[in-house]
Amino acid sequence: MSTKSYKAPNEMQQFIARRRVARRLAMIGTYQWLITGNSFQDIYLNFQQDPELAADFRKSDAAFFHQVLRFSIENTESLEAVIAPYLDRKLAQVDVIEHAVMRIATTELLNHPETPYKIVVTEAVNLTKKFGAEEAHKFVNAVLDKVASQTRKSEFEASRPVTKT
Repeated sequence: MSTKSYKAPNEMQQFIARRRVARRLAMIGTYQWLITGNSFQDIYLNFQQDPELAADFRKSDAAFFHQVLRFSIENTESLEAVIAPYLDRKLAQVDVIEHAVMRIATTELLNHPETPYKIVVTEAVNLTKKFGAEEAHKFVNAVLDKVASQTRKSEFEASRPVTKT
């Protein structure tokens, strides 16, 4: 019988966990906005008043959540201009969960270069797997990979294998 001692999460693990919660909450907030059209302030207030959301909010990177949610809601035209070229239909016709996930991931790709694009895309795919339709993660992955290739060109190209001709 193996006895492993409990190791408290280190700072990096805590940071990653707080960001992950913030992304999930930002997706929920963006989803609410897409459905209701409520203002950022109303949605943010809801996160403070709803007991379950408030508990999760306390576990999140609150500043990151605030930045991602606010940008996702208040920059519709610029986000749609980045995402739309890679869609096979209008963004308004995309499932609401997928739409919300792509908005927050694109927001992070544009505004948070400290997070590697592969992490942004992976986190978005995981949110879609958890909350979206059965195969939706494949669509989200394909679109965000193309968005990343444009918004993070040098990082994207540096991560691609070199092919010999």
